[in-house]
Amino acid sequence: MKISAVILLLLLFSCQSQTTDSVNPKLKDDRPNIILLVADDHGKDAIGAYGNPVIKTPHLDALAATGTRFDRAFCTTASCSASRSVILSGQHNHANGHFGHQHSYHHFSSYDTIQSMPVVLAKAGYRTARIGKYHVAPESVYHFQEVFKANSRSAVEMAEKTKDFVQADDPNPFFLYFCFSDPHRGGGFAKELPHQPDRFGNQKKGYPGVTPVIYDPAEVLVPAFLTDTPETRAEIAQYYQSISRLDAGVGQLIAYLKESGQFDNTLIVYISDNGMAFPGAKTTLYEAGMQLPCIVKAPGQKAANINNEMVSWPDLLPTFLDYAEVEDSEITTHGVSIRPALTGNSLSRQAVYASHTFHEVTMYYPMRVIRGEKYKLIMNLADGLDYPFASDLFASKTWQSVLNKGLDKLGEKPIAEFLHRPRFELYDISTDPFETINLASQATHLEILTGMQQQLRQFQIDTKDPWLYKWEYE
Repeated sequence: MKISAVILLLLLFSCQSQTTDSVNPKLKDDRPNIILLVADDHGKDAIGAYGNPVIKTPHLDALAATGTRFDRAFCTTASCSASRSVILSGQHNHANGHFGHQHSYHHFSSYDTIQSMPVVLAKAGYRTARIGKYHVAPESVYHFQEVFKANSRSAVEMAEKTKDFVQADDPNPFFLYFCFSDPHRGGGFAKELPHQPDRFGNQKKGYPGVTPVIYDPAEVLVPAFLTDTPETRAEIAQYYQSISRLDAGVGQLIAYLKESGQFDNTLIVYISDNGMAFPGAKTTLYEAGMQLPCIVKAPGQKAANINNEMVSWPDLLPTFLDYAEVEDSEITTHGVSIRPALTGNSLSRQAVYASHTFHEVTMYYPMRVIRGEKYKLIMNLADGLDYPFASDLFASKTWQSVLNKGLDKLGEKPIAEFLHRPRFELYDISTDPFETINLASQATHLEILTGMQQQLRQFQIDTKDPWLYKWEYE
């Protein structure tokens, strides 16, 4: 009897153990991983996949070859810190409170009530991590569970530091925020080179795991919004080299994903915070400052797709929440999920909006923009002020060459118009892509101007823009 009792107890324990295991198995969460790659000042002009035959970006090109290349993608503010707050919050900077730079005496930060991408995804069961440039505040709002340290100019090193994270044998999907400091200006002037261009982070000694790609200034492509001077070409050559180094890191990260079998079930997005760090692009809301690269590889996607929908950086958060299967009516965003566009459906969007207020704290120049299919309206809310230059752009060999040669144009735009702007600038983007003919004062376009002004004001109302009051007291 005693032996029978023991056997019975063992059988009961065994059954109970099996029941417990079947109720709480270590199930794999099949939601996709998410990787957001954010470059620093990378314009649409300098990627092979977007048609540049000179620059070498084989890994970004390969990503586009198995993903969707958006040809009309826009940031909402052409300044690093403020733009990153939009990317992570899904709200325009005037609404999230991050009006300008976070670092040092600039001291801008978002409101404590903002619900950001990493926090919301963590609540939804994602493992979250970041590496590289951060440049937002407060940390409590933009909190990541893990922070990896690496030289943000060394993209291959960044990939190596995140290898264990992306290859981890973990049932939960991950969100990785992978932010380069390239191709931002920096590192001083290359005094050993003709015209002493900014180095754009390039070093004589190079970076571990990267074979430098050196460009001949005579062969680079000078965008039409810039003046073609030897100094400009010398700086573009350094800019290209910085991008090729970034590209090597993209390749290394993707190699780690494929090595661990994670590539197919990972949503990968490559964007830039704003346009290239040259006069006429960064810190402006002209097309070169806000129309940017956007390459999206959806989970399971195998073939290339080119999409002409208008998308904007506030769309990133709702898109990620869509893939993460998060439904929360209390999360405020100013964008929409672009997931339908990735499967060939239309977003039915007629316009996107932009809002820039500060760059450096001394660079107060608020602009509000509506960019439609054909027309674009820029409202300069400080039109009585001269347009303020970012310190690195003013000191650039590109801008100084224009000044030293006594030229009166920056690319196609008269310098006087670039520095002294009216309250409204209206452009026909379809016929004037470099925004040189302001139609705002022409009677033939009064109806278009008035209609777009009304749309812009409604945008400010809808997004609770503090600068809405400019309409009332001026």
